[in-house]
Amino acid sequence: MAGPTVSVVVVSRERPDSLLWCLAALAGQNYAPFEVIVVADETGFSAVSETVFAQRVKLLRFEEANISAARNKGIAHAAGEIIAFIDDDAAAEPNWLKHLTAPFNDSEVGVAGGYVRGRNGISHQWKAQQVDTEGRATALEDGGEMAFLPLVRDGFAVKTEGTNMAVRRSLLAAMKGFDEAFAFFLDETDLNLRLRDTQNKTALCPQAEVHHAYKASTRRREDRAVTDLHDVGASTVVLLRKFGSPVESRCAEMAQEQAQRISEQQRRGMLGKDEAERVLKTLEAGFEDGKSRLFGQYSGGLETPQSPFLPFEPSRQKDKTLAGRWRNRGKLRQEAADLAAKGYNVSLYLFSLDARFHHVRFDAAGYWEQAGGQFGKSDRSEPLFRLSTFKNRLKSEESRVKHARKSAL
Repeated sequence: MAGPTVSVVVVSRERPDSLLWCLAALAGQNYAPFEVIVVADETGFSAVSETVFAQRVKLLRFEEANISAARNKGIAHAAGEIIAFIDDDAAAEPNWLKHLTAPFNDSEVGVAGGYVRGRNGISHQWKAQQVDTEGRATALEDGGEMAFLPLVRDGFAVKTEGTNMAVRRSLLAAMKGFDEAFAFFLDETDLNLRLRDTQNKTALCPQAEVHHAYKASTRRREDRAVTDLHDVGASTVVLLRKFGSPVESRCAEMAQEQAQRISEQQRRGMLGKDEAERVLKTLEAGFEDGKSRLFGQYSGGLETPQSPFLPFEPSRQKDKTLAGRWRNRGKLRQEAADLAAKGYNVSLYLFSLDARFHHVRFDAAGYWEQAGGQFGKSDRSEPLFRLSTFKNRLKSEESRVKHARKSAL
C-alpha cells in the first residue's frame, strides 16, 4: 500500500561530493511514491547534471547563501502531500521515509521529526528535544522506539532538526514557508515556534534515522573546527527580537558558550590564538547584524506547486547482509558494491578479533558498513568488552539496525 506522496528537499552549497553521497543514500529508500528536489549552487548543479540522478530529480539552481530562501524555492516546486527535509551532509537509512511519514496517518499531526546519528554512525547527535523563544534546546523524555507525541513545558515547542523533518505541504504553504531572515541557524526553530501556535501536533519518530556526517563548510572545517559564527550570532538576535525575548542577556550567555567552545578547540590544537580571536569577532559582528535585520521575510505563491510530481525511482530496495573479518575488507567491500549495483541495500559487517569500538558509515557505492571489534561496543553505553561468538555478534548488530534497513518491516 502506497503512502502519501512525499517531496524530499535537499539544499546544497559548495559541497558537490557530499550532495552526491546524500543522493546515493536516498536511492535506497524503501518507500513510494516520493520525489527529490535538489536546490544547489553552480557546483552542486553541475555535479548532479553529470550523474544518473540528472533526470530523476528536480534540479534547481540557487546561488544565494540563504538556506531558508533555498528551502522555500524547494517548497515552491514540491508537489507531494508531505515535504521532507534533509541536509546534503546527511545519509538517510533505507526506512527513513517509511517511519517519518507514518504519523501523518493522524490528521492532527502536521509535523514529524526523526532522530539523527552523529559521526560514528551509532551515537545520537539529536533525539527528543524542546526549544524556547531564546533558542535554548533541552532534552525531552524519550518515547521509546515508536513514534510519539511529546509533552513540552509552557513556553516551549517541540524541536525538529532541519536535516530530518517533514511537514504537511498545505501547512507550510499556509505559513508561507521559512522566514528568510534566518539565512542559517535557528531556521527550523523559528518554524517550530510558529507551529506551536497552530492546532497542529508534532510527532517525533525515533526509527526515522539519518546519519549526519558534519562535512566541511564555510563555517567549519572537516575536523569541526569553527571558522565563522556570523550567522549564528545574527540568527540568534533575530529570533530574540521576533519573539520578544531579552537580547543583551542571551547574547552575553551565547558569547560565553561559544568562547568556551572555541577555547576547547584551541586547547586541542584545532585553532590558533589569532584564529580563535577572529572567530569570536565574527560572532559579535553577527549580533550587530541581527539587530537591524528585518524578520518576517516569507515567500509568497507556495499554494500551488510550480512543477508536477516527478516520482523518484530508487536503485536499491532489497536488503542483503555481508559479514567477515576486517582483514578481508577489500574483497568484501567490492562484493558489497557489486550487490548494491544489482539493487540491494547491503549491510556490511567487518569484525576484527579485538575490542575496538564500532563505527557505521554509508559508502557512496550504495552500502552501509559497520566495522569494529568482535568483543568491542557499538552503543557507547555498553561495556568495553563483551565475550561473543562471531555469529552471535552479527545477529546482535543486525537486530540493532533492523528497523532502519530491513525492507520487510
